Amino acid sequence: MGGGWWITDLLNDPNINGRVWVVSWTVWVIASICLHELAHGWAAIKLGDDTPVITGHMNWNPLVHMGPFSLLMFVFIGIAWGAMPVNPSKLRGRYGDAVVSLAGPLMNMLLASIAMIALLIWVPLCHGHILSSTTISHPLSTNMTTFLHLGVMLNIVLMLLNLLPVPPLDGGRILMDVSPGYRKLMLSENGKWIGLGVLVLFFVFGGVLLYQTANIAIEGITEFFWTLFFPNMKL
Repeated sequence: MGGGWWITDLLNDPNINGRVWVVSWTVWVIASICLHELAHGWAAIKLGDDTPVITGHMNWNPLVHMGPFSLLMFVFIGIAWGAMPVNPSKLRGRYGDAVVSLAGPLMNMLLASIAMIALLIWVPLCHGHILSSTTISHPLSTNMTTFLHLGVMLNIVLMLLNLLPVPPLDGGRILMDVSPGYRKLMLSENGKWIGLGVLVLFFVFGGVLLYQTANIAIEGITEFFWTLFFPNMKL
C-alpha cells in the first residue's frame, strides 16, 4: 500500500480487488477482536469472575469491545484493539489471570484454524478436484479465497502479537501471573518504561515481520496440503 488513506490505497491498487479486501479486512478485524475479547470474558466467568457480565461486555456489540476511539482508528489506519474488564482477585485458581489472558490468543488460533481448513477445501473445490462435476469460477472463487486468506493471516498476527511477553498484551499478563519476579519488574517505574520501549520498538521494526511470518505459514501449509492430496492441481 502507499502512503495515503488505507482504504484508498486498497481501492486504487491494480493488483488486487480493493473492494473485496476492504470488506474482508473490516469483517475479520471487527469479528476477530470481538471474539478475542469475548473469549477473555467466557474464561473469566468460568473461573468465577462476573465482572464481564456486570459491566455489560458479554455481547456482540463492537462498540462495547472496541470503543469509539478504537473504531475511529480503524477507519483512519485500518487497525484496532479491544478490551475486556476482568477482576483477577475474583478468579479461582493460582494462575487464573494467566488462563483468562491465554483465552484470547487461543480464540485467534481457533479462528485462524477454521479459516485455514475452509481455504484448504475451498480452492480445490473451485478447481473441481473435490467434486469433479463442480467448479466455481471468478469472481466468487477468488473473492472467497481472498476473504479466507485474510482471515487466516489476521488471526495468526493477532495471536502472535498478543503473546508478546510485554504488558498490557496477553503474553505479558501471562508471564506476570506465573513469574512473581517478572511481575515485580513490570510494575516498577523502570519496568513500565521498559515495556513501553519494547512495544514501540516492536511496532516500528517488528510489525512487518508478523505479517511475513503469517504469510509464510499460510503458503507452507497450503502448498503441503494441496501437493499431498491434490497433486494435479496447479498452485
